[in-house]
Amino acid sequence: MNSGWYDAQSPYAIGVDIGGTKINTGIVCESGEVLHSLSLSTLAGQTHTGNRAMEAVENLLQKVVLEQPDFRVRGIGIGSAGQIEWASGHIRFSSDLIPGYQGTQLKKMMEERFHLPVHVDNDVNVLALTEKRFGAGKGIDNFICLALGTGVGGAIVVEGRLVHGAWGGAGEIGHMSVNFQGPFCICGGRGCLEQYASGTSIARRMREKLVSEGLPVEDVDTREVFARWQAGEPLASTIMEETIAALGTGIASLIHTFNPGLIVIGGGVAEAGELLFDRLRQEVRSRTMASMLDAVRIEPAYKGNWSGMIGAALQIWEYADEGVQL
Repeated sequence: MNSGWYDAQSPYAIGVDIGGTKINTGIVCESGEVLHSLSLSTLAGQTHTGNRAMEAVENLLQKVVLEQPDFRVRGIGIGSAGQIEWASGHIRFSSDLIPGYQGTQLKKMMEERFHLPVHVDNDVNVLALTEKRFGAGKGIDNFICLALGTGVGGAIVVEGRLVHGAWGGAGEIGHMSVNFQGPFCICGGRGCLEQYASGTSIARRMREKLVSEGLPVEDVDTREVFARWQAGEPLASTIMEETIAALGTGIASLIHTFNPGLIVIGGGVAEAGELLFDRLRQEVRSRTMASMLDAVRIEPAYKGNWSGMIGAALQIWEYADEGVQL
């Protein structure tokens, strides 16, 4: 590609992490070191998110070139909220969290603007690349990532490669049903894992429980539920035991399906800490065939403010190494 920014031998790539509230960009080395970074508010609903992402990259490059006029990069890697058509790099589906984003031809927009190789994937998939290189997944060929936050996201690594499925939608673990008679989900299914194990659902179910008991609900968010649970409050314990049962059911099914060596759990819910992980390991043990359980560990995700941005950039090396044309 003919670009003033492009050098196929450069030790640097640009990582872009697009979320509903913030877009993080950075210059990243293959070692995971972040040389420069810049963040912009997404301004979802106020400006087009694809244009906002291009603005973030432009601002980052302008910042860098002031210090290094001859600066060059290998390409741009993007991790984005939403479902991504992996080959074309366009947004196949996006929730109302980012209005007007669905259908955005993100890869095409970026390539035309910057004349650089661009790779786009789901935000949890790129987090799995960070795990693979620097986290609990280092040296593990078969593992599964779960991100428990506003929703429940997933990524599956088999024989060292991310599983993308027919077009890029593999790993929608949050919409695996753990209760076929459970509550209806926004996806159209029933009893989805996301209805029990997301931070949003934990707080919502706790508030519903308090209302049913005639108790105040002010300021009851997910962290408050965790604090009450750790203090031994019965209502919070009921909610968290239900959460752990649902999560354990889902993880047992994943173990039986994929025979992973590792389950990595991140996101805000993982901040409940070792109490959560201890109980979850017990729950999974009670629901999994012993022969399948022997080789699998359940561990917290790699921590770091730039994990998504780093994983996004790592795509440039991940797929170039395998001969994939970006």
